[in-house]
Amino acid sequence: MIKSRIRKKILKLREKNQLKNNKINFSLLISILKKNYKKAFTVGGYFPVNHEISDLEILKELIKRKIKVSLPVIGKKKDMNFYNWSFSEPLKINLYGIPEPINSKIIIPDVILVPLVAYDNKLFRIGYGGGFYDRYIAKVQKKNKLLTVGLAYSFQKINKVPANKYDKKLNIIMTEKNILK
Repeated sequence: MIKSRIRKKILKLREKNQLKNNKINFSLLISILKKNYKKAFTVGGYFPVNHEISDLEILKELIKRKIKVSLPVIGKKKDMNFYNWSFSEPLKINLYGIPEPINSKIIIPDVILVPLVAYDNKLFRIGYGGGFYDRYIAKVQKKNKLLTVGLAYSFQKINKVPANKYDKKLNIIMTEKNILK
């Protein structure tokens, strides 16, 4: 099945299941982060749209723990960077309808929480089709170590993502039922 058909099918499923109480155990994520990072680190989150798993709870908890948080901003050349952000700062809506920070300080996170439409056991994902996260991960991993954590509902899992050379594997995928590594 091609990515566009998979995307359409899973997005319908996600919309249909949005009201179910499917929450990720974010304390497990905090444990994973503490295990991987003994010193200060920064996390790139996302502002949830289209019935994505919300990471806002974990971002609030990270800020309470004095961990820097950032959100992605899409540039004019369809590139993406992460900008420092806190809940007290305003957001603007980009051309895709996604809230972005207004702050102009680019940071390179040590960890990014990645929204996804579908995933498989090999830790490949299907996003919305723009390639923003794949390009960002490829760019950052050339210079820095980057932990990539996909957040999804368990029903978003498919047998095999039709991956190509541009698709980047994630390090971890967390759902309300399990963690894939």
